Amino acid sequence: MLDVDGVLTDNAVYVGAVGGERVEFKRFDIQDGLGLALLAGTDIRVAIISGRTSEATALRAAELRIDDVIQDPGARKLPALTALLEKHRLDWDQVAFVGDDLADLPVLTRVGLPIAVANAVPEVKAVAAYVTEAAGGFGAVREVISAVLRARDEYEAAVGRYLAARDGDDA
Repeated sequence: MLDVDGVLTDNAVYVGAVGGERVEFKRFDIQDGLGLALLAGTDIRVAIISGRTSEATALRAAELRIDDVIQDPGARKLPALTALLEKHRLDWDQVAFVGDDLADLPVLTRVGLPIAVANAVPEVKAVAAYVTEAAGGFGAVREVISAVLRARDEYEAAVGRYLAARDGDDA
């Protein structure tokens, strides 16, 4: 499970108006997206949760083919994720969560693998089992995915599947 702002993004939100309509832009890291593509063919599910509602988040999730997307403007992540775990019949100890700020603490203290990005606040780093070298929005998610796949001895196979799909070879 991934937080959005500060994990999948660099924590910047660009807000303005175009033609009198509110617009919002976020910067997402392409290498994180490729890391998520490496999970294809594994039994690892990905979910994202944000304490804000944003069309940019919804668009990026759709682009990455992430079906489980929770956007709670009250940043009440724990109840939302509890329902998601029940839906997928998972236990908290089966979950890794990547966070960066105070709103992530209730989840980080429950999951089996709490992860903080390099630019996380000290309180989040204090409860993390792993702190990335990369900052959120700058490859931290890719780093986590690579580490998890390597720990499961699945990294080379994932890279092979990814490359084969781009070569047109179904092997």
